Amino acid sequence: MPIYQLLPDAEILLGLPPEELGWYLLQVARTERAQGVGHFHPGNSLLALPNWPYPQHLHQQIELALNEGWNWLQRTGLLVPQPGPNGVNGFVLLSRRSAEIGDETGFRAFRSAAEFPKSLLHPSIADPVWLSLMRRDYGVATFHALRAVEIAVREAAGYTANEYGVVMMRSAFNPNNGPLTDMTLHMQEREGMAALFAGCFGAYKNSQSHRDVEITDPGPAQEIAMLASHLVRIVDAARARAAAAP
Repeated sequence: MPIYQLLPDAEILLGLPPEELGWYLLQVARTERAQGVGHFHPGNSLLALPNWPYPQHLHQQIELALNEGWNWLQRTGLLVPQPGPNGVNGFVLLSRRSAEIGDETGFRAFRSAAEFPKSLLHPSIADPVWLSLMRRDYGVATFHALRAVEIAVREAAGYTANEYGVVMMRSAFNPNNGPLTDMTLHMQEREGMAALFAGCFGAYKNSQSHRDVEITDPGPAQEIAMLASHLVRIVDAARARAAAAP
């Protein structure tokens, strides 16, 4: 199915960013695969552009937009080079990952995960959390992230395995004498830090530990992962203070 049948209005096509245009181009790719031998060249889809019912003065802009969309699909791994010489010459295949995307909702979920930078996550949680996000295992991602916070606090504070959860967080960051408390901060800030760690576990970790909570939206999962990453960095700072203390 050519792109002009999916997006007959040139202005709408040009108004779509590459990541949104990618959904429509994925349908074009699937049609190309169904009609051919499995591989195709994205550039070939533009050969008929002069015959498409788009205003001629917009052809150059349309070609640029479509090339950006094809590039996005390849950059995210939904299209991959065909093995052998054809791949070197620009021929591509639909990837295994693209086969897992059944509808537009699945595509949006993949897009959200693919655009989430792994580099934003703390190194101690980056690999398992980011991979789980990419697999759309959002509950697993948040569990890994929050467990990493719990382990980091326990180790940095010198607690045993019998210490965990909200009670451990309040103890580790006790405003008066917590082993991870930054005593250079004002009392209200110290109280806020204790509340931040305890609140995170009370609101997110406990809900997953004690009942079946399904996370289906990548947005909240990414936000919880980012919060967990920030908390681990705070623990790192507490470790550094302790190491530098006389």
